[in-house]
Amino acid sequence: MENNDFAIRLTDVKKVYKLYNKPKDRLFDAFGLLRGKRKPALNYALKGVDLEIKKGETVGIIGTNGSGKSTILKIITGVLFETSGEVEINGRISALLELGAGFNMEYTGVENVYLNATMMGFSDEEIEKKLPEILEFADIGDYVYQPVKTYSSGMFVRLAFAVAINIDPEILIVDEALSVGDVFFQAKCYAKFEEFKRKGKTIVFVSHDLSSIAKYCDRVYLLNKGNMLGEGSPKEMIDLYKRVLVGLYDEDGSDAGEGSGSGSNGSGNDSGNGAGDSTMHSMLNPDTLEYGTRQALIKDAYITDEGGRRTSTIIKGSRFTVHMTVLFEDHVPGPIFAVTFKDVRGTEITGTNSMYEKAYTGCGEKGDTMEVSFTQIMSLQGGNYLLSLGCTGFSGADFEVYHRLYDCLDITVVSDKDTVGYYDMFSEVEVKKV
Repeated sequence: MENNDFAIRLTDVKKVYKLYNKPKDRLFDAFGLLRGKRKPALNYALKGVDLEIKKGETVGIIGTNGSGKSTILKIITGVLFETSGEVEINGRISALLELGAGFNMEYTGVENVYLNATMMGFSDEEIEKKLPEILEFADIGDYVYQPVKTYSSGMFVRLAFAVAINIDPEILIVDEALSVGDVFFQAKCYAKFEEFKRKGKTIVFVSHDLSSIAKYCDRVYLLNKGNMLGEGSPKEMIDLYKRVLVGLYDEDGSDAGEGSGSGSNGSGNDSGNGAGDSTMHSMLNPDTLEYGTRQALIKDAYITDEGGRRTSTIIKGSRFTVHMTVLFEDHVPGPIFAVTFKDVRGTEITGTNSMYEKAYTGCGEKGDTMEVSFTQIMSLQGGNYLLSLGCTGFSGADFEVYHRLYDCLDITVVSDKDTVGYYDMFSEVEVKKV
């Protein structure tokens, strides 16, 4: 890749923190006087991370708390410096990290706009041109002429967000900042985000909101405990992230748990039918992601229409049923059965489970088989969707995933009337002339 084609490039970046036993040890270490047991422990926040983002891309970074997401963003924005490695930035950055950082509480809102924009490298003339747009976006009225210390927390973040997002940067860094303020201001924030995408700006987006990651991002990086576990499409990385969340992905990047995996390797059977002949009879998707402790196994799954016929096509507004057959390989107290619907980009649209629905499931004993069905009205808009199924539960206070199948079935919704959004509220409209 040519140098001018990328916006951000990190090569083998490490960030190490020294943990001292006593505050004075930090001073001694600065002069090289620490010896033996007094030497500090090393905490690696980042362990040799490689990352490359092209100009115009929207790239997500996901991972559990403590995985290194915010550390990467702070290194990119210059708030922190890497311990080793190389960081290259090609473009002017605006960051939505810790909103309001750098604000002077004694200054007025307008004075803080000038202060923050100046620190970002803008001249007074450039700020003056942007000021009306910033103040209109913040929409806090005459409070912009009052000291920031008199603001409510909502007013404070609105102004900070308005400053960061309205200065027309080449690279926008966002860290969990699109959900500030009330619902109307949030809608305005997302509209601005969409505008940035249309303009071809480079966006780096960190969020725990996986639906937003799936909706907005072109690619996603997954971090775990300072390691880069993978990079790929939002769907691929979100599915992998979910395995990390339930402890079925080791720190070194290998699968954890007997029989976990994806594709034909999932059950140790190379039959090529997705999860192996020993697991599924009628699985439609050959590339399903399968994992779990396998104390229970989803042996079969299919969909029926309101006439009881097996199908993958459902008419909007009609009743349909999702079926699964579960075989228990061990004692499982109170299994929880779940179904989730996603669009083709991987955004979770809706879902439920037997616990939410207050359905009694009893206990599964070794050799038992349970037939599970979810019956509902199809209210999703016309289009294609993917279904994920799961059997989970609790062992004492610990949450256990016995068997989970991502995107194992597809469903096509046929509709002659679609409304706005993901689903139809089936509104009854009445118009009277009076």
